Amino acid sequence: MAPTPPTDAELDVLIRARLASLGIDLDQLPPGATADPVTGSPGRDSVLASLRSFVRGTVTTIAAYQLPAPAGTDPAVAAPLSQQPAPMLYPSISMEWRK
Repeated sequence: MAPTPPTDAELDVLIRARLASLGIDLDQLPPGATADPVTGSPGRDSVLASLRSFVRGTVTTIAAYQLPAPAGTDPAVAAPLSQQPAPMLYPSISMEWRK
């Protein structure tokens, strides 16, 4: 059974949370879907629509990515191995994220 795709509202929460963790506040953009004629800033709704489209188009591709398991590895063991975190230059930083 395939998982239920997220709704627009759920994706908006995900996008806003991810951007907030990077220090980006979408509420600083002009409301609506049209760009601000003076500054040229895109409207908040059009940015969210674009980011929702991006997330929907890339998440399935990224989620389907699997590292090849070594020859002879049991398939039940191979799936968790492919989800291991990537090596980091400063792994001590990532330890705080995993708490």
